[in-house]
Amino acid sequence: MLDLAAALAPGAPPLLLDGGLSDQLAAQGVDLDDELWTARVLVEAPERLVTAHSAYLRAGADVLLTASYQASFEGFARRGVGRRAAAGLLADSVRLAREAAASTLRPALVAASVGPYGAVLADGSEYRGDYGLTVAELARFHGPRVEALLAGGPDLLALETVPDTREAEAMLSVVRGAGVPVWLSYTAEGGRTRAGQPLAEAFALAADEPSVAAVGVNCCGPGEVVDAVASATSVTGRPAVAYPNGGRHGQAPPRPENTRAWRAAGAHLIGGCCGVDPTQIAAMRSALST
Repeated sequence: MLDLAAALAPGAPPLLLDGGLSDQLAAQGVDLDDELWTARVLVEAPERLVTAHSAYLRAGADVLLTASYQASFEGFARRGVGRRAAAGLLADSVRLAREAAASTLRPALVAASVGPYGAVLADGSEYRGDYGLTVAELARFHGPRVEALLAGGPDLLALETVPDTREAEAMLSVVRGAGVPVWLSYTAEGGRTRAGQPLAEAFALAADEPSVAAVGVNCCGPGEVVDAVASATSVTGRPAVAYPNGGRHGQAPPRPENTRAWRAAGAHLIGGCCGVDPTQIAAMRSALST
């Protein structure tokens, strides 16, 4: 088993995250045109998830994110899945990632993905934020999801693609005392969260949270990463996490050599998000090893 604390120590080699789970599933012929997105596969074809996770492990990934980003009790209920069964599916997302690690004989950490409320709406709201909900309302939504994921026994929780500070505050309140490390990762543009708050202020929410092992950005343009990582480490004193998307809306895709700049800026957890496939993760592995 990999040691997260050792990996996050100053001077330690970075851990390589996987890439876009949806990209690999699509390459396997899985139809993801669904409001559950990758969580649909938990219900219909869990063996496909083992195959997808395994592809990233063979590419050199050290950390797998579970297929729970867009999973929720509410979303499963609309499919006729009861609450107990839904909780089991969330826990299964962790188990399936572990199964992939066992089948490839490659040590890996499993990060349970806790996506934002906007992801569950399946309308792109995670890239806008500010849903009109209070911190308490958001905490009531996230709490049961986190509890179900923890029942699966992940190595850490990934609070990811967070669009604004209100949701970050809610998520952090839910994971206090969870007993596993956490990373907090915003989706950002132009040095601000998607809801418009300065990233420095957003990162500061995690500065005094003892469970937070790393802070950073994901599903943003690759060009956002260096400045965001530098800000995250400066504000919080923690290592950073960085896994941008494959470049959208005219942005250049990440190049393997970019990973060295992200590492130099303070990122200890590095990978890719939507649009980054196993081939690109393998190239990042090579770049980080030189």
